[in-house]
Amino acid sequence: MGRSRRTIPEELLLLALDPATGTTAQPQSLDLGLAGAQLVELALAGRIAPDGDRIAVVLPRPTGDPTLDSALELLRRRGSPVRAVHWIGGPRLGLRQTYLTHLERCGMVHAVAGQMCGVLPTTRYQATDTAISREIRARLDNAIRTGVPPDPRTAALAALAHAVGLGKHLYPGNEGRSSRSRLRDLIRHDPMGGLVAHAVMDVQNGVAAQPRRAPGTGRQSGARTEPAAGVPAQPVRRGSMARVGAR
Repeated sequence: MGRSRRTIPEELLLLALDPATGTTAQPQSLDLGLAGAQLVELALAGRIAPDGDRIAVVLPRPTGDPTLDSALELLRRRGSPVRAVHWIGGPRLGLRQTYLTHLERCGMVHAVAGQMCGVLPTTRYQATDTAISREIRARLDNAIRTGVPPDPRTAALAALAHAVGLGKHLYPGNEGRSSRSRLRDLIRHDPMGGLVAHAVMDVQNGVAAQPRRAPGTGRQSGARTEPAAGVPAQPVRRGSMARVGAR
């Protein structure tokens, strides 16, 4: 996997960075979103695939990205498909800092040391090249404004941005209400992004105990009563999964 393009976890983190304060919006849910974004990136690289509400490894070959390969290896060691909510809800200590350090090493952000209350040391991160953040934001804006189905990467990024609560950060106030609604609607344009985004929201809402039912299979206690937009209704056979976007 080359480094010619940014990964979805990197883009999600850049979207969450506040250019004025150097802090990240929605830090707690963002950690869940980054774990979910890794799954989407691995799926786009052809390494994993959805199997109902579970994630199956279909190609254990490393991608060349150390952070993604660490996640891929952990999934491989499970030996069988794992539910997305269990994976995303598991311990991910230091994942946000790992990506912030990576972005700093790549020159996309720089660290600014400071103090809280004049005593506690703090570190803020500010974008080095704001054109990168503007380009990412422009893709979301274009998808929202035109209504044209976005490419899978942009659709997945939009789904995750909604899932972690970045809508109010990106499109604040009453004037941003319609944009937030359309951001939410983009979740249906990418099956893997939809599956992961719903899993992120389920973990936040504490409803990860029950498996998600496929649309049309009837009501289940503890599950959502409406169809889950963007979640595949049929399991994918691992042996025949097309490796979309493998590189």
